[in-house]
Amino acid sequence: MSTTDAPLSLTVAARQRLAEDIDLFELRAAGGQALPPFEAGAHIELQLQHEGRPIARPYSLCNPPGETHRWQIAVQREPASRGGSAAVHAQLQPGTAVRATPPRNRFALVPGAPHSLLLAGGIGITPLLAMAEALHAAGAPFSLHHATRSAARTPFVERLALAPWHHRVQRHFDDGAAEQRLDIEATLAAAPAGTHLYVCGPQGFMDAVLATARRRDWPEARLHWESFGADAAPRQGDRAFTLVLARSGLTVPVAADCSALAALAAAGVFVPSSCEQGVCGTCLTPVLEGRPEHRDQYLTADEQAAGNQFTPCCSRALGERLVIDL
Repeated sequence: MSTTDAPLSLTVAARQRLAEDIDLFELRAAGGQALPPFEAGAHIELQLQHEGRPIARPYSLCNPPGETHRWQIAVQREPASRGGSAAVHAQLQPGTAVRATPPRNRFALVPGAPHSLLLAGGIGITPLLAMAEALHAAGAPFSLHHATRSAARTPFVERLALAPWHHRVQRHFDDGAAEQRLDIEATLAAAPAGTHLYVCGPQGFMDAVLATARRRDWPEARLHWESFGADAAPRQGDRAFTLVLARSGLTVPVAADCSALAALAAAGVFVPSSCEQGVCGTCLTPVLEGRPEHRDQYLTADEQAAGNQFTPCCSRALGERLVIDL
């Protein structure tokens, strides 16, 4: 980890209930100094404890970009949580100390777009809020649609109502009248020429939006989405490969239905890990030879193209072997 990625010491300055099972957390630097600036779409990774082990979880920043006195995140408590949301809701109270990485951004706005269409499902509104703030500040045209299960489960109601760009917002409730529910097909059809689409929310919601856009022949360059969590499960067509550990000379076979991280662990090789979904970067390992098949959501596109590191929790090899710096 570089010095620019080193975790920062923060304090929970405030906590506020936004909606059913959704709380807003305001984080400030423990020493009172300015925080690193961030751009719309950026996220931080909180370092937490769950059941006695460290975990790292990403959360999008939702306060206006340019603010350096605080970071704000909204976290929904998930019944099927793997530890992240449960730890946040149980442990983070006003005054609590917590550590987080500086902001990273894999979901940046494209400057100069003739129009930006922001489609949010549930808690996926968080990065799109910061985008709306940035687009309004830049005088750029945009529209924001927020689909939720019900009014009781809709966060940021007051903030959206009071925003100077509130007229650009439409809300859609699954349990409401049919005519106000989000019609993805009609919404995309009505978008101005050259519109860039930004979508965030549950995977099924994003899949439906993106599938509709592709069916309507939207170019991939105008489709943007963010999903926290790579699919680490084996895929049909996965092939076995070999890891060669350059420092020890150990050779570790990785079966088609096994992750590289699990194969290393079975061979007695410890690699620090946390999320095991290609999000946190804890298990990032240098690659000396071979071509990784990147499946993570931690490395940027340029970092993946360089091919000199990979996340063994979810990524694999494109060839028969990878030589890694272990």
